[in-house]
Amino acid sequence: MHNPLIPETLEGWSLLHLMYRVRWDRLRGQSPEILSRLADEVRTAIGQPEAGATAFVQMLGHKADLMVICFRRSFDDLAQAQLALSRTELHESLELTTSYVSIVELGMYDMTAKLHEQVGARHRPGSDEFERAFDAEMETQRQRVMGRLFIDVPAARYVCFYPMNKRRGEVFNWYAESFERRAAMMREHGMIGRHYAGKVTQIISGSIGYDDWEWGVDLFAQDPVVFKKLIYEMRFDEASARFAEFGPFYTGVQFSASELERYLAGSVPALLA
Repeated sequence: MHNPLIPETLEGWSLLHLMYRVRWDRLRGQSPEILSRLADEVRTAIGQPEAGATAFVQMLGHKADLMVICFRRSFDDLAQAQLALSRTELHESLELTTSYVSIVELGMYDMTAKLHEQVGARHRPGSDEFERAFDAEMETQRQRVMGRLFIDVPAARYVCFYPMNKRRGEVFNWYAESFERRAAMMREHGMIGRHYAGKVTQIISGSIGYDDWEWGVDLFAQDPVVFKKLIYEMRFDEASARFAEFGPFYTGVQFSASELERYLAGSVPALLA
């Protein structure tokens, strides 16, 4: 049943972020041939799925050395990717430090209100006819934004990932605000993001019921300073200042799967065109 007080969402790729610590002591001194074999096995296991993609990121800081992001059609496909990677020889030199499970999500505050008004003018809200007509309109919207729901992995060098919540405290509770108030705040929030169009690609994924936070945010850019400026500016809008809670940030450099053996050999891998 479609509730006019709850914003509709459209879903795309299933996402799995895997953060690893590399056991360099097990790789140090290995021959180029062995490192190439290890990398080839990983590429065969997860590098070229039938649908979706895999991103590799060399991490900065102590939280992880390597982040693998799997974009797949379903949780079953994510399970297969995780299993395939865990069965590779290289995995014996990897220690999983954390992970994140989510689904690419587009929130539809403004469209939700519009559809309830339009469909409600033709059918009684809550009736079977209303639900079918609403579902049909949602499918039309879904087809319009398929490129955003099933986005290609951005070919940008720098990556920032973080989880976040909307606050549910005694004073500030996002979910206790009216629909109209939430919609207005998200509209303001979105305007800031649009100012950075062409500088950063943002992938929002929903994780309520899947992981410990409510959303995951992936940012891709050719200049890492953009991450700081965007997130800092957004801290001043009301949706963030009053209602946002942020988890740990993971930042690194994306590289091509063909550069994996270079990374294993101790050199910074490149993102090839």
